[in-house]
Amino acid sequence: MANQPAAIAVEARSATLAERLVRAPLLVDAEAARAVVDDWIAEAGEAGTAFAGIAAAHPLVRALTEALADGSPYLWELIRRDPACFVRLLDRDPEAHLRERMSQTFRAVSQSADDAEVMRLLRRLKAEAALLIAAADIGGVWPLAQVTRALSDLADTAVRAAVRHLLLSAMRAGKLVPRDPDHIEEHCGYVVFAMGKGGAHELNYSSDIDLIVFYDPAAPLAPDIEPGPQFVRMTRTLIKLLQERNGEGYVFRVDLRLRPDPASTQVAVSVPAALDYYESVGQNWERAAFIKARPVAGDLALGGLVLKELTPFVWRKYLDFATLADVHAMKRQIHAYKGHGDIAVEGHNVKLGRGGIREIEFFVQTQQLIAGGRNPGLRGRETLEMLDALAEGGWIAPEAAIELARAYRFLREVEHRLQMVADEQTHNLPSDRPALERFARFLGYASRDAFAHALLAELNVVQRHYGALFEHAALRAAEQRGLTFPPDRDDKETLDKLGAMGFRTPLEVSTTVRRWLSGAPRGLRGEAARSHFAQLVPMLLDQLAAAENPDAAVLAFDHFLAGLHGGARLFALLNQNPDLVALVGLLLGTAPRLADILAAHPQVMDPLIDPAFFGALPDAGRLDEELERSLAQARSDEDFLDRVRLFGQEHMFLIGARILSGTVSAVQAGDAFAGLADVVIKALHRSVEASFSRVYGRIPKGESAVLAMGKLGGREMTASSDLDLIVIYDFDEAHPESDGERSLYGSQYFARFTQRLINALTTQTNHGRLYEVDMRLRPSGRSGPVATSLAAFRDYQRSDAWTWEHMALTRARVVSASPDFARAVEQAIRAVLCVPRDAKTIAGDVVEMRRAIATEKGDGDRWNLKYVAGGLVDIEFVAQYLQLVHAAKTPAILDTSTIRVLEKAARLGFLAVEDAEVLRPAARLYHDLTHVLRLCLPGAFEPEKAGAGLLALLTRAADVPDFATLEAHLAETQERVRASFVRVLGEEP
Repeated sequence: MANQPAAIAVEARSATLAERLVRAPLLVDAEAARAVVDDWIAEAGEAGTAFAGIAAAHPLVRALTEALADGSPYLWELIRRDPACFVRLLDRDPEAHLRERMSQTFRAVSQSADDAEVMRLLRRLKAEAALLIAAADIGGVWPLAQVTRALSDLADTAVRAAVRHLLLSAMRAGKLVPRDPDHIEEHCGYVVFAMGKGGAHELNYSSDIDLIVFYDPAAPLAPDIEPGPQFVRMTRTLIKLLQERNGEGYVFRVDLRLRPDPASTQVAVSVPAALDYYESVGQNWERAAFIKARPVAGDLALGGLVLKELTPFVWRKYLDFATLADVHAMKRQIHAYKGHGDIAVEGHNVKLGRGGIREIEFFVQTQQLIAGGRNPGLRGRETLEMLDALAEGGWIAPEAAIELARAYRFLREVEHRLQMVADEQTHNLPSDRPALERFARFLGYASRDAFAHALLAELNVVQRHYGALFEHAALRAAEQRGLTFPPDRDDKETLDKLGAMGFRTPLEVSTTVRRWLSGAPRGLRGEAARSHFAQLVPMLLDQLAAAENPDAAVLAFDHFLAGLHGGARLFALLNQNPDLVALVGLLLGTAPRLADILAAHPQVMDPLIDPAFFGALPDAGRLDEELERSLAQARSDEDFLDRVRLFGQEHMFLIGARILSGTVSAVQAGDAFAGLADVVIKALHRSVEASFSRVYGRIPKGESAVLAMGKLGGREMTASSDLDLIVIYDFDEAHPESDGERSLYGSQYFARFTQRLINALTTQTNHGRLYEVDMRLRPSGRSGPVATSLAAFRDYQRSDAWTWEHMALTRARVVSASPDFARAVEQAIRAVLCVPRDAKTIAGDVVEMRRAIATEKGDGDRWNLKYVAGGLVDIEFVAQYLQLVHAAKTPAILDTSTIRVLEKAARLGFLAVEDAEVLRPAARLYHDLTHVLRLCLPGAFEPEKAGAGLLALLTRAADVPDFATLEAHLAETQERVRASFVRVLGEEP
């Protein structure tokens, strides 16, 4: 009993963060991490001494700190920048300290009349809270729910404080006349809603905050103040206070694109206009979005009234089948079509990818929309709570709730750890094995394989439950159509239904389908094929009806059937996989380029039913082996070229299908197209070299290299990209003649060889043309020789080349050459790029070139993503400028990839973080959209003429809910890119 008071006293004192740590990540380079932390302790003075004392008492503190130094540049920079803050966090109760800091900051912001001071206070709170929350998460102190709640509370505090500051400023300026200045938010007529994860208290570590701002036209404003302009200005300032970067960083990136019709509305929308919008044209994705909506700042009573008014819109008494299908379509816009086998771990998107976080959220929200109208207990915002509620109500099996909750927690932890590395809003795992190995250890796994095993187990669980939720949904929808196709006549009711489905020529479609069912096409010969196909027809027609041109999609499928060999296996698999039928319908109806390949070469469909199709893209080694096996069987030169073209077209088709299905990112697709071109170029380079030497012999020490430029060089190719090439050669000038029967002299030899190579790449054969080749980037352009000696290349680049030619050279990459000659060419390129240059002169040249391009190509078309003001050319020019002016002192900045250059420039301090955060996501957005457009359209994109299918593909590619939001996002992005261009280059083009 004597010890009891002491025990009670110990329990009364809250444990510190240091005392509560239970784990630390594994290290990749333990020795380097220890050295970094030792150096930091020595440099941190009193804070270093205090840290050493805490770490001595609690060994996990040192282990955690070394892990942050090893695995997270962002968190380590926060520690390094303010050692005393880190020590203070370790020595405090984390919950109490975070509450106290948020309260202090809210009071300080409320008392400040200066925007700059408010920004400083909020940014300091964010930095301290970000470090505290990360340490509590990584150290196992807080579970997921507490981590996401802390992040959401931080966002709420920042928004509330900023809004209060703005309301007080408006009152001091005489613009707002509140009823009670001491409670200024009450009845102010201005309310901010948190949407998405913020609304559900589920914010992720480096999340944007999705907000919607509404105002009451009858707000208490001075008589001469118009509510619309006043609240729009206030909202723009709110964005600035939270989002604008300065020396102390930012608070939260703000996304207002969930507001009604964002392409045509201001950032603050009046309540009557919003209610009218939702009642008249509100969409199902907006219903789903308002499940999580929560008023967080300003006039909370007004927010409650808005939600009450929207209750009939969100929570309907019933849900018909068409609406259920639309809910599923929302998922398809942002999610990959379901595959049948392995998921590629490297590069997988844990949010949007198969088996990911969004799939769990849609599982829950779909059930809520179905049943929440009659069951108010299913109207909650938080995913895990609603899983429990769905299980308690018998809507889902208890094991489904348990398994999905476990997967959700796992995936959210992965998501958080990804974002803690560099404070980036990313959901993609590292795309190469070494980087994933490093990340796996930061997450606490012994190896990449151990992490992959755990990840795949959870992804497959999610996929199984989500697939069961919508199992046979497409088939049920098709069966409800009641389509019949008698062998001897066209059914009138079916013709009417076909017309209602969107087919312009129902009679021709019906006749075609009846011919299919008769077994006339080659692909339908055989009883098994016809039997499986008959089951497939209703679902197939449903998918074809959703195409841009349904009648053309039927014709494309007819061509496909005519060339198909043995369809029984394919049709059986399609019946078992409705999502794959949707993918086939999408390819045939929305992507003419792919439909043409499919009609001419139906065998390219085979890999779509291969379980490996949705796994990792084949690497260069596998592609090279596959092509070599095929070419080894060639019986003639013509057969050789045919095989090359067939190989190229098959793999272009497969990459295109992966793009349209959403299972590869733009970066992965660009790399895949370039990798395919590399393999083809190497094979043809070897082949042409061998056949050419048989006729003309070889020149002593003769070497040639194929140099990729432009999109190929940067590994950013699309389906329609030309090959920008330069051929460079070298030989023994003392013996310049070839030793063949038909001898050629030096430059003539390589000029003729190059022409043969170009012909091999571009000649039309029975299997079409593979690529167009553009050699205008060679020295002296069109007027120069088609091949250039290495010596002449060096001289030209050093003495005669223009700035734009050096800009182009930043993307040069040797595709095919002997190892020694490849190194010589690469060294020559590097030497040119590392020449010291005057930044002002280069900036002037770049701006002048951008101005000339705008004059020639125009820059006013928003959907000309390359040339529009603030488009891809602006981003590429920034990356190329940064390399030319910094490579002399920092060669590490050099890279052929635009996005990687921007990442390096930000890391090296040559590009402001604010600009990097604009340019990198903009480049990814433009690439994502460009891939879809190049696959689906032969010419320019005109939104007003585009069908719903293409618009849905574009919105999915951009990860936005609808096309209006995409247009608003695109306009904002282009404006911000141009502003960054001007900041970096110092002048408007």
